[in-house]
Amino acid sequence: MKNIAILVLAAGKSSRMNSIKQLEKINHKTLLEITLEKIQRVYNSTIFCVLGANSDKIKSETKTKNIQFIENTNFENGLSSSIVAGIKYFKKKNYHFDGIFILLADQPAIEISYLEDMLHLFEQNKDIIIASNYGQKLGVPAIFPKKYFSDLLLIKGDKGAKEFINKKKNEVLFSTIPTDFLDIDTKEELQRYKNSILK
Repeated sequence: MKNIAILVLAAGKSSRMNSIKQLEKINHKTLLEITLEKIQRVYNSTIFCVLGANSDKIKSETKTKNIQFIENTNFENGLSSSIVAGIKYFKKKNYHFDGIFILLADQPAIEISYLEDMLHLFEQNKDIIIASNYGQKLGVPAIFPKKYFSDLLLIKGDKGAKEFINKKKNEVLFSTIPTDFLDIDTKEELQRYKNSILK
């Protein structure tokens, strides 16, 4: 199987949710567990998960096996800081990957077939960013080849990875399989999503 690090970003303090978003439950599984288990179904290796706010509680309530947690002490500095924390962790441990597949913990509606297609695209194009097409912009989930790792250490803020991808549009491919990129930030969005899957 491909030599890719799966990096799930779950370090935020979810201020708009007024609760620990990663532990909000849908059908008896937490938002974080849904994401972790989905990617495990397409990639049979250790999954790396970056935590920051409420990390001890999230760790203790996450039942998914074969997860390596990475602490991001700079989580207040936005999503980019979690990507930086992940890459620094890999360097410290002397792990060598051909790519990093970055996913967010709050996108429970993304189809498994979509994630599989992204991995398939990367297999065929190991030097190109495989990103997600949001219409006007490209974003994550995204797979970054190793040639970009040192550049990614310099990104900042909440939109760092998105800006990085969009500056390199000529070096990006994206899956054309339709999927739902809904990300859940509020109680209302969570409830709407729960209602939609009950129909």
